[in-house]
Amino acid sequence: MTQPWTVVVPVKRLAAAKTRLRGGLSGVPHQDLALALAADTLAAVRACPGVAEIVVVTDDAQVAGTARSSGARVLPDVADAGLNAAFRHGVADVAGWVAGLTADLPALRPAELAAALHAALTGPPGTRRFVADTPGTGTVLLAAPPGVPLDPRFGAGSAAAHAASGARPLTGDWPSLRRDVDTADDLAAAARLGLGPRTAALTAGCFTESFST
Repeated sequence: MTQPWTVVVPVKRLAAAKTRLRGGLSGVPHQDLALALAADTLAAVRACPGVAEIVVVTDDAQVAGTARSSGARVLPDVADAGLNAAFRHGVADVAGWVAGLTADLPALRPAELAAALHAALTGPPGTRRFVADTPGTGTVLLAAPPGVPLDPRFGAGSAAAHAASGARPLTGDWPSLRRDVDTADDLAAAARLGLGPRTAALTAGCFTESFST
């Protein structure tokens, strides 16, 4: 039986987001790029079977408008509290299955996210599950069953931190889910997978990509 999921996606203020990408693409405004990454991530989540609700945690007005247009519920961020605090804030009133997802997955395919969420339902009861990024050191998704705190440990070395905290890794072949974007090289790798429409339009001419769900 498919479980309805709530997916929580924190998004920084655009002026402070994705600092390692700043200036990485000539002629592409940085804040527009950061917004496009988040918009394509949210569009893929909205198209994912099994996702009943998206919660976006942000204090950026542009991000909030984009999130609402995608059907997400928006919660104000806790100023300067950090990414893990934003995840905790976003899941505070969620009673069912919940997943925390990063906002920098512009190649994300709904079917891959659905497969990862389905995989998270398996395994020992009461166990958190996580998906590591492409290098294997970071985390792109952390899932928790009802009644189990999400207990996020995002940041440098988060895959090891989540494993040490008792979460179990999910090992499926989900390249678009694992391909988060922190640098211009990451974005080029995401383009090879096929960027979402907002990011593809903004970076047209920078990469060769195609988009399909």
